[in-house]
Amino acid sequence: MAVRKRGRTWFVDFWFNNKRYRLKGPENTKAGAEAYEASLRQKLARGESIDQVSNKENNKQPFEQFAWEWYESYVTTNNKASEQYAKQKILTRSLIPFFGQLPLDGIRGNHIEQFKAQEIRKVTNKTVNNRLTVLAKCLRCAHEWYGVEVPIIKKLKCSPTTTDYLTPTECDTLLSGTDGQMREMILLALHTGMRQGEIRGLQWSSIDWQERSLTVRHSRCDRSKSLVTPKNNRDRLIPLDTDVYELLFNRRKTSGYVFTNEERNNEPFTSHRLIEELDRICKRIQLRKITWHKLRHTVGTHLSLNGAPLTVVKDILGHSSITTTMRYSHVPPVALRSAIELLNPRNAAVANFGHQLGTEWQQQTSPNIQNGLN
Repeated sequence: MAVRKRGRTWFVDFWFNNKRYRLKGPENTKAGAEAYEASLRQKLARGESIDQVSNKENNKQPFEQFAWEWYESYVTTNNKASEQYAKQKILTRSLIPFFGQLPLDGIRGNHIEQFKAQEIRKVTNKTVNNRLTVLAKCLRCAHEWYGVEVPIIKKLKCSPTTTDYLTPTECDTLLSGTDGQMREMILLALHTGMRQGEIRGLQWSSIDWQERSLTVRHSRCDRSKSLVTPKNNRDRLIPLDTDVYELLFNRRKTSGYVFTNEERNNEPFTSHRLIEELDRICKRIQLRKITWHKLRHTVGTHLSLNGAPLTVVKDILGHSSITTTMRYSHVPPVALRSAIELLNPRNAAVANFGHQLGTEWQQQTSPNIQNGLN
């Protein structure tokens, strides 16, 4: 017998002819669920369809019951440990308290709007949108599994995100204010754009000494205490500049973690430890509060400002979409000033236009402009 209890509810969950049936038992007891499963199997054996009954009963189940079924069946299978934890928090603290007792087929657009109105009083629009994303995915699965009609979920408008980054002077101050492995990790972050988890999970075997490069293959997950694939599940190659290459080469090994916590029997660093240590460094050297992700933003911004193509920045940082990389497409004020000055004939006259009409205009007007200047 395939019966399960989730929360306080007993339901049947079994396969028949390569099709899965998941239904709430009519009696909320183990014995009642087992009897219900037996009756359903008998109907299927006689060739009778239970799909209509199945969908009707599943569509009437409370959102809370389906949400945990979705979490156990879909989220734990398809998401990394960190994503599972994030979705679990959103379900527990936000979605289930609001939608929990509503039947799946009873969730309407007005409920979504009421939820948004409630949430924006407590959190930012971006946080609300993150919660709506989880809700939307959960309800899409309800539609795929049971044919539940899903309401349209409109996300809130968010203010343009600002990308904070360190100036070259701040980078020098930060590096000069620390030493040891912390300095090495900060330098690596500022010269490669690697994520904090990728730095903590970096293996000696991922460094190619001959090609002077490293391949980002792993990220260290605190929840599972293991190595997982990087974000977007893609490896990426990052060339090493002289500073990073030398500091790694001077203490190279053949295997194991590149950075380990000597105070903890050379265990891998935890995210919490690195965050605390960076905060302490900033306070000691009287530098504004810096996060590890700001070091990553610094790399993207400096590459862009120094003329690196956005497609190259995208590959170095490991973004899945060029849209994400566009946040670093800053145009220096001096470039804006130069562009505007081209609109002024006095300045445009000395420019090389590169085409016939522009050159003729320059030749005809240049003497007059020069006389005017004199």
